Amino acid sequence: MTDAKAVNSADMPGPLAGIRVLDLTTVVSGPVCTALLADQGADVIKIEPPGGDITRRTAGPGEFTAMFVACNRGKRSLALDLKQAPARDAVRRLVSTADVLVQNFRPGAMDRLGLGESQLRMLCPRLIYVSISGVGETGPYAHKRVYDPVIQSLSGLADIQADGETGRPRMVRTIVADKTTAAFAAQAICAALFARERSGEGQHIRLSMLDTMVTFLWPEAMSAYAIIGREGTGSAPRPDLIFRTLDGFITVGSISDSEWRGLCGALGKPEWVEDPRFRTPAARSANAAERLTLVGEVLKTGSSRDWLERLDAADVPCAPVLRRNEVIDDPQVLHNHLIEIIEQPALGPIRQARPAARFDRTPARIAGPAPRIGEHTAAILAELGLSTGEIAALIERGAAKAL
Repeated sequence: MTDAKAVNSADMPGPLAGIRVLDLTTVVSGPVCTALLADQGADVIKIEPPGGDITRRTAGPGEFTAMFVACNRGKRSLALDLKQAPARDAVRRLVSTADVLVQNFRPGAMDRLGLGESQLRMLCPRLIYVSISGVGETGPYAHKRVYDPVIQSLSGLADIQADGETGRPRMVRTIVADKTTAAFAAQAICAALFARERSGEGQHIRLSMLDTMVTFLWPEAMSAYAIIGREGTGSAPRPDLIFRTLDGFITVGSISDSEWRGLCGALGKPEWVEDPRFRTPAARSANAAERLTLVGEVLKTGSSRDWLERLDAADVPCAPVLRRNEVIDDPQVLHNHLIEIIEQPALGPIRQARPAARFDRTPARIAGPAPRIGEHTAAILAELGLSTGEIAALIERGAAKAL
């Protein structure tokens, strides 16, 4: 008898095998959400306009950018002009075969197209319909066009990142609101699918980038505003724990008393252990600026390698600060087999981060490259029962695009 664990993982279906997802999203939050589902085995059909998703063109001419590939790998492309009734009819036919629909049109747009949640619910009562928005579907900001910097500004994240000396707010230099919303949406979809297994009913999931980021920041970044009547107390700004050494930068931190003792020993400053300013976690927090300045003065006297060896020996949390070009060759990243190489049409070999979660029975994997615009249009429409002539007519009138 063959041990199930010994079966080649490439032959095993992902945890979402058999789930069909209609992806009517653009840019990042929606596409990353559905890419996560594709990695886990879902059949994700990207419904995009004949000109393609805007992120195909952000780096110049051509159908592919590195960002587009990362956000849309493993999907099938169905290119439809939703301004035309025959294209919308095709979507409705497709909905009857789907488990999940994800859209991030501006509020009200899907209803105007006749593809709103209540309109499609009649066609597919078990449908999980997901609406991703910038700030919500109603309210004083609902009319705004929203991208990641808007949410970083509204959520308090830019304030959290403020310059310690000038107080000037700063952005996190990655589209963190988009990608965090993607992860929250993917989790919500899986929860709704599980609930449907119990109830047999679909539901409408509404998720805004603003709601996501305030929730994401709340545990520690907004803790000073959690206790009513004590707002603005008990939580200092999170320090920047990057320190210069003779030949680079490292990060080091200590929370517990044992870590602080280890840090003091590694730095050759045992007297700091009993210093009243640093004796307890509360004291170290109250005197964080002075403490970090002292630590920094010591660290800049030695090399990164020397300090990291001492700190590791003392079991103190630490790491080198890697430049992005160093990450892909880092020994732990290599050990984890985190970066894979796939063949992407028009680009050739391209690096991708594999799915972060590893399943021992239903493995996630990169299902394939990102699709060309309309690469699967004819095949998907044929699956719906359209004849070759009907498909050709859609293409001829510009309601669909196929290769």
